[in-house]
Amino acid sequence: MSVQEVFGLAPFVALIGLAVFVIWGVVWVVRYLLADSMMRASIRQAVRVRRTWKRFAAMVGLSVTDKTPTAMASLSNTDGKPPKPRVLTPTLKVTPDPFGVVVRANCLPKVGLEEFQKAAPYIADAWRCTRVSVAQDKPGQVLIRGVRVDPLITKTSHTPTGKVPEKLAVWNLGVDEYAQAVSVDLAEVPGVTVAGLPGFGKTSLVNRFICDCAPSPAVQIAVADGKVSEAHEGDYADLIDRLFAFVGDDLDQANALFKRLVQLRRARHSAIKSVLGKKDMWHIGPSAQWPWVVLIIDEAHTYFRDYKGSDRETKRLAALTAENARLVEDLVKKGRSVGILVILATQKSTGDAIPTFIRDVCPVGLSFAQKTADAAVAALGDDIREWPDASPTLLQEPAYVGVAVMKTSGQKGFTRLRTPYVSETDSADIAARTAHLTADPADLLAAQLPGIDLTKDDLDDDSTPPLAA
Repeated sequence: MSVQEVFGLAPFVALIGLAVFVIWGVVWVVRYLLADSMMRASIRQAVRVRRTWKRFAAMVGLSVTDKTPTAMASLSNTDGKPPKPRVLTPTLKVTPDPFGVVVRANCLPKVGLEEFQKAAPYIADAWRCTRVSVAQDKPGQVLIRGVRVDPLITKTSHTPTGKVPEKLAVWNLGVDEYAQAVSVDLAEVPGVTVAGLPGFGKTSLVNRFICDCAPSPAVQIAVADGKVSEAHEGDYADLIDRLFAFVGDDLDQANALFKRLVQLRRARHSAIKSVLGKKDMWHIGPSAQWPWVVLIIDEAHTYFRDYKGSDRETKRLAALTAENARLVEDLVKKGRSVGILVILATQKSTGDAIPTFIRDVCPVGLSFAQKTADAAVAALGDDIREWPDASPTLLQEPAYVGVAVMKTSGQKGFTRLRTPYVSETDSADIAARTAHLTADPADLLAAQLPGIDLTKDDLDDDSTPPLAA
C-alpha cells in the first residue's frame, strides 16, 4: 500500500475512532442517568480519582523517577543531550459502586504495598472517603477500597431470591466497614453463638439465614424461641410453614424437642456408614434424603436458666434446664459429622445464659451491641480486649442497629459488619413458596432404613438406636 493510500484511509480511521468515542460516551451517560443518587456520586468520584491521580501520586510519594531512557528516546535524541528522566506513576483501574470506589493499582519499584498503606490517610482525604483500606490483590498489584459513605450506618435490606443457594452452608452475613461482602462457611461447624442487646438485630440475622436456606430441600430447620409461647407469636411466625418443629418458652416442650434431636443424632451416627458410605456427611454434602439439620435456639437463656428454690416445682424446673443443657451439649459436641448445627442466640452469652461447656465449643461467634466489656468478652473471647475499636460496646447508638462484630477467621482482629433487614412480607412469601419442602429428618431416615428405631426414650447412656438386622 502506497503512502497516498495510507493517507487516504486516515479520514475513515478517524471517523471510526470518533464513532467508538461517541458510543462510549452514550453508554457512560445512560449508565449515569439510570443509576441512583449514591451510584451517581460514586461515578463522579471515580472520574475525579482518575483525573487527579497522576499529580496526586507524585505529591504523596507514589511515583518513581526512571533515569534510563527508552530506546525510542535514545533514537530520537539528535542534540547530544541526555534525555530527561521520566516520572512513572502506578496505573489505576477504578470501579465505582454505591458506597465508593474499588481501585486496583500496579506496583512500581519502591512503590509497593507498604507505600500505598502509608499513603492511605492522604488518599482518604484526596478522594473524600470516610475510610480507605489497602491490601495486596495479587503479586505486583494492590487493591484500594475507598468508601465515601460509611456502610456500618447505612441501613440495607435483603430480598430473598427464592433460588437454591449455590453453596448451602455459606452464610452470607452482610457487608463490612469497607462494603465488602462478609460470609462464613458453616460446613463442619457444630455451633454458632449470636449475642447482643434486644432489638439490635439478632433475630433479623437468623431470619435471613432461614430465608436463604429455605428453597433447598437439603436443609431442615427447627426453632426453640424463648420469647414466645405459641407458634403464631413472635419473630418466626411468618416462617413457621418452613420449620419442621417449633416450640416456645415451655420447658417441657423444649426438652422434648431436644431429646428428639439427640435421638436423631444417635440414629444418624448408627446409620451414616451404611446410608452415605462415609463417616462424615460433609465429605459428600447434605441432600434431600439426608438434610442438614439446623436447630435455632433463640433467647437461649430461657432453656438453661439455673432455678433456685426448694419447692417441688422449682426443683423440677431446675432439673429440666440442667437436662436441656446436657442435651444441647450432646448436639453441639457430637452432631457436626452427621450434619447437625446449633445456633444459639441470647442477649449476653455469659455462662448463666449459655453454659460455658456449650459456648466454648462453638467456633463461630457474633455479637451485636453490648453494654459491658464482660459481655463482649463472653461473646467474642478475651482477644476483643486487645481491639477496643471493634468492641460491641461501641454499637449502642440507634444508628448501629443491625451492626455486629465477629472474629475474622484466619486473620488478626475482628470484623464489624452491617446485616441487612428482611421484611416480614418477604419472609412469609418465602415460607409459603417453600413449605412443601419441609420434612422431618427422622422420617426421612426411617424411610431409608425401615428397621431403625427412633422412638427410644432412654437417653441416660450414649448407646445408639438399634438397626434392623
